Amino acid sequence: QSVTPGAHTMALWRKMIQGPAKLSCRSYQIALLLAAALAVSAFYYFGSNHENFSSTTRRMKESQAGKGDAQPAVNLSGRRAAEAAGSGRSAGSEPGQSAGKDSGRFHALMMFTKVDRNPGLRDKFTVAMKSMVKHAMFADGEVLHLHFVADMPSKEIGEPLLQELLQDATFSYQIIFHDVDVLTQTLFPVVEAMQKHFSAGSGAYYSDSIFFLSVAMHRIMPTEMTRIVQLDLDLKYMSNIRSLFGEFEKFQPGAVIGIAREMQPVYRHTFWQYRRENPQTKVGDPPPDGLPGFNSGVMLLNLEAMRQSELYNQLLNMENVRNLAEKYHFKGHLGDQDFFTLIGMEHIGLFHILDCTSNRQLCTWWRDHGYDEVFDLYFKCDGQVKIYHGNCNTPVPDD
Repeated sequence: QSVTPGAHTMALWRKMIQGPAKLSCRSYQIALLLAAALAVSAFYYFGSNHENFSSTTRRMKESQAGKGDAQPAVNLSGRRAAEAAGSGRSAGSEPGQSAGKDSGRFHALMMFTKVDRNPGLRDKFTVAMKSMVKHAMFADGEVLHLHFVADMPSKEIGEPLLQELLQDATFSYQIIFHDVDVLTQTLFPVVEAMQKHFSAGSGAYYSDSIFFLSVAMHRIMPTEMTRIVQLDLDLKYMSNIRSLFGEFEKFQPGAVIGIAREMQPVYRHTFWQYRRENPQTKVGDPPPDGLPGFNSGVMLLNLEAMRQSELYNQLLNMENVRNLAEKYHFKGHLGDQDFFTLIGMEHIGLFHILDCTSNRQLCTWWRDHGYDEVFDLYFKCDGQVKIYHGNCNTPVPDD
């Protein structure tokens, strides 16, 4: 009797979560992390008529258990798909088969949800992908893995759209879709405690968890994946995205995340009470000497360093988050960006600061809302722009 892939996945989940009273809170969270890790470890594209989130989850579970050989990925990478070094189908091989962890693999992740309800997201995504393809250059043997966190309606839009947008790519790539519901189930117990400090509204909402994906990415992705860049959809690339990965080599010891400074006085405003009580503080002050906070539109996550950093993982603790938020009278609404900004006020060594040209934010909302006199101190950015960021729906420059 045949069993559907979805039934395999549901059976796994029933075993993992059956009878929460029998598990401690800690064991329950570990069970959720393990189950979701099986799902998001899927290094295959989910796009054929015979594939879906559940079937790929089952296939990866079998592969990780050593059952059977790796199956080739659905090939959307055009004429260069088979040119990756070491294998005729390197883009579809299992993680860890190449020499060294993640050798020749470059991972980039984008959120791709609710696109069916927001046509503007599709337009932004089109600009982002067209400009990425236009400027991207990778060496033979290198593969760009493009990860998209999506709901099913958005995935159905994204699959044909990506075929169109990537048809002129001159580099090898692979598409991986991750089920947003699976990730949300995983993230909620990890980040629930911090959501009330960094989410809009007064409570920790289940659906908000996905906005903290970068915070716990090192606990979600498989250990074979050591580095990933997370990118907003409202970007326009003016240079080779391959060069962005070179920033990882510039991380100082102890740094786990690469991120650019916030280019508006957002956190000058958010930290107003702490600044009033501490008039000599640099918290919320503009660069180069101040601490303006961070913008999460472009982030480099050194997953291996995040896993190994005792300090970083201690800062995820509920009590430590609460203590920092209370000390700085902090109440934000921008998810992971707020968390990184807050811990950066005391632990700046965890961060590699990207140049403003790698995340040239264009939003000027705060100029017209009480901060005109100091706005340009934050907004100034010299140098040739590598990535434009059209945050708060600001149009990006035409070519």
